[in-house]
Amino acid sequence: MEELRFNKLQASFIGRSMSFTGPSVAASAGRTARRAFDFGRTYVVRPKGKHQATIVWLHGLGDNGNSWSTLLETLPLPNIKWICPTAPQQPITLFGGFPSTAWFDVSDLTENASDDLDGLDASATYVASLLANEPSDIKLGIGGFSMGAATSLYSATCYALGKYENGNQFSPNLSAVVGLSGWLPCAKSLSNKLEGKNEAAGRAASLPILLCHGKGDDVVAYKFGEKSAEKLSSTGFRDTTFKSYPALGHYTIPEEMDEVCAWLNSKLGLQGM
Repeated sequence: MEELRFNKLQASFIGRSMSFTGPSVAASAGRTARRAFDFGRTYVVRPKGKHQATIVWLHGLGDNGNSWSTLLETLPLPNIKWICPTAPQQPITLFGGFPSTAWFDVSDLTENASDDLDGLDASATYVASLLANEPSDIKLGIGGFSMGAATSLYSATCYALGKYENGNQFSPNLSAVVGLSGWLPCAKSLSNKLEGKNEAAGRAASLPILLCHGKGDDVVAYKFGEKSAEKLSSTGFRDTTFKSYPALGHYTIPEEMDEVCAWLNSKLGLQGM
């Protein structure tokens, strides 16, 4: 975990921030503490051609929205508007409470690790708010890397269910979800949540999802990406594509981004300039 531990852990926040408040898992004397989520600066990459789609792209642990906006601006996708927010800075259990920019808290990177539902709901709600004012004829998507991919996949399940874990309504009509080097939060309970819910099953079946993972990833193990894709497919997300890269570690490469571009062009039906 050294790569994550020291990779931009003290990323500064610039510009206007936005706060969400949710209940903390910690309580004192029977009272539930309130946990504030202060989101940092959001970077926007405007479409160079006709605006046909808007995608919120989420960075990984310890990073910020600027690094990915710089890369996304170079992609041959002139019809996409990219929104790249910065996660709140918060104590990370995995780092012994050391603060980092993160979409939710992480206690461990194992299959038995607990999910920070408050953090996931707050971040997914914030992502939805960034898409709320897009024109009705614009196709909407969410994507991300590592922890950002996990948040994107969590948003995909909220879209299918029509609500967040806290019961609030999930409003955006998603047309695509992309996850690079990530994992699916709340995977163990997904089958039960979708069982017997026909509307949710219909939304799950129609949502295109692309997962990419490197077999050389020493931060988020390849098996997590592979099992996440299997879980999504087995629970009704029929349009799930999984791409693996033999020598890829916990980063991206041109070959992977070319795959993302081709997939987005196909699934979103993007046309020329």
